[in-house]
Amino acid sequence: MARTQSTPEQQSVRVLKVGERVRHILSELLARGEAHDDVLRAGNISVTEVRLTPDLRNAKAYVKPLLGKDEAIVLKALRTNTAFFQREVAKRLGLKFAPKLNFQPDESFDEAERIERLLSDPKVSRDLDEEE
Repeated sequence: MARTQSTPEQQSVRVLKVGERVRHILSELLARGEAHDDVLRAGNISVTEVRLTPDLRNAKAYVKPLLGKDEAIVLKALRTNTAFFQREVAKRLGLKFAPKLNFQPDESFDEAERIERLLSDPKVSRDLDEEE
């Protein structure tokens, strides 16, 4: 039986699916307070996205604490407990290799707020109204 070659589109879909599974696993671990860290148990932390490399070896997990409070402290706690999260992801994922996790702050909310401020600027809204 011949082995079929996977196309880049199929690989990227697989990478997206695995990234989404990792995001769900991390979110579940944080929501249940399974990490043995008071900072992580005390705050509500959202895992907004997980981006994997095409070989599924490295993952960047973008996180945001509730209301953006104590982001630096939360990131430090996550990075300190990376081994725990990698071990749990490896157990629950069931892949040959578990991705190496790297926690990053999610700055997409800040960027969205900046764009919203720009669009609400009177000069910009005037220009937008003229086009319509």
